[in-house]
Amino acid sequence: MKTDDKKYIRFRMILVGIVFSCFFATIGAKAVYLQVYCGAWLSQKAANQYESIVKSSGKRGKIYDKNLREMAVSIDVTSIAAHPVQVDNKKTTARLLSKVLKIDKNVLVRKLTSGKKFVWIKRQVTPREGEAVRNLGITGIDFIPEHNRFYPSKISAAQVLGFTDIDDQGIEGLEFYYDSYLRGKTSKFMILKDALGRGFDAEKITFLNYSGNNLVLTIDRTIQYITEKALSDAVAAFSARSGMAIVMVPKTGAILALAHVPFFNPNTVSNFNQELWRNRIITDPFEPGSTMKVFSAAAAIESGSSTPNSIFYCENGAYKIGRNVVHDTHKHGWLSLQQIIKHSSNIGAIKFIETTGAKRLYKTLRDFGFGTKTGVDCPGESAGSLAPYQRWTKIDTGAISFGQGISVSALQLITATCAIANDGILMRPYIVQGITDQNGRLIKSFRPKKNRRAVSSKTALTVRRLMRTVVTEGGTGVNAAIEGYSVCGKTGTAQKINQKGEYTKDKYISSFVGFLPAESPKVAILVVVDEPQKNHYGGVVAAPAFKNIAEKIIDYMDISPTGKSEKLMVAL
Repeated sequence: MKTDDKKYIRFRMILVGIVFSCFFATIGAKAVYLQVYCGAWLSQKAANQYESIVKSSGKRGKIYDKNLREMAVSIDVTSIAAHPVQVDNKKTTARLLSKVLKIDKNVLVRKLTSGKKFVWIKRQVTPREGEAVRNLGITGIDFIPEHNRFYPSKISAAQVLGFTDIDDQGIEGLEFYYDSYLRGKTSKFMILKDALGRGFDAEKITFLNYSGNNLVLTIDRTIQYITEKALSDAVAAFSARSGMAIVMVPKTGAILALAHVPFFNPNTVSNFNQELWRNRIITDPFEPGSTMKVFSAAAAIESGSSTPNSIFYCENGAYKIGRNVVHDTHKHGWLSLQQIIKHSSNIGAIKFIETTGAKRLYKTLRDFGFGTKTGVDCPGESAGSLAPYQRWTKIDTGAISFGQGISVSALQLITATCAIANDGILMRPYIVQGITDQNGRLIKSFRPKKNRRAVSSKTALTVRRLMRTVVTEGGTGVNAAIEGYSVCGKTGTAQKINQKGEYTKDKYISSFVGFLPAESPKVAILVVVDEPQKNHYGGVVAAPAFKNIAEKIIDYMDISPTGKSEKLMVAL
């Protein structure tokens, strides 16, 4: 072989060796890059192809009434999902599922062709729908166990309980406020799948306390029903727009019933207007009207400026203050403070507050909790409205004394009334008395809590005697009287304000608040009826509803009579 040929062959070998060396160096560098710098990312990407994390939540805790009767429970349901990669004929599958589940076919096609690993087809299906889909035997369709919230009493206490969303999270009411206690813990499942997406092994991570905790309420389901029925009857009888009623224990602040009309059913919440969801007893302030005279009288008596026998001239039904004229429903001349409360004279209230003073009235109202939140364990509480007394004019002071120019929530009003029933001590209202775990063991309890003393025990006793006269013959609340029982109460009739800030002449809020027995009050009851049509006086509209509720609670709670019955009892 010639020397030139040998050199050429050697050159080619060296060139090929260099080229292959470059290739091997490039491959080696790429391998080092992938292994060293991209190793974690590639490992995760590979794991994503055969590992799948599925989350499952434990059952939400139950809500019981005070007697451990179920008011909210969670039931097992099935949701239908799909793994689009495993679904062969997507259009045919969409057509079959659309027919069974009543879902638009095009929506299902878009889901199945989305390229996602997992899509929901329909959450929380009925047993019949679930069985029908199983019978189709479609590959790639999955059945996921979930929980659905159910309220056995349907409309009863719906605004108080609230409801949850499809993911079992509290949205309104106690479900929202105590969501962190009620919600079940989340459990994770790591499922290993082969190339066809079939699970072949699983690692399960669980929590010891898997289910949520339970709430035990102060609400009594029987008293709740009694209150709702009486309120509904009153709203219907007077073709009213709406109504609210609340029953409370004066000595503890425990709430036995919170009723709203119109009702709504949290089991089918989407069928009802959102306006019906909120707990208006706690969230919606209103001008109370003449029920405020009770607290004005307490201010006058506590200050020492007046006694029940102090007399005031009531101007024969018309009293001019500057450019304003205040009117009474009936013309009165001289009335004692006791008679002013009994006959509910606006002018009389102005007269005795003129001797008391704005500063003392403001302090007393604040001591009773007006203008501040009560601290109840429920979301959305309103503080109402009570302007500082330094900003009051003479007419403002007079108007506030009989319940105009001040706004309160229904809860504030009955809580303040309970302070009078409770010897002047203002209690904090509460709805939940305890929290238990899934085994029924108590993990947290809530006891009665004193906020402060609103007035002296002596003043509270004197005001109770004034309120007792309201339901006697000639009083505005005579329709609330119950034979054999001493009832204390006060009527309220307040004109509503329109969008221009003016008092209307045809829209009223009628109310009655009271408690019984007068000597040792067991329950306090407030009834508020919004925009009654046939009559608007609190003594005509709300007082009979109070009586209806009270009479049934007397029988249910076995409250002994305190007064002397005029009926002749004959034993044969």
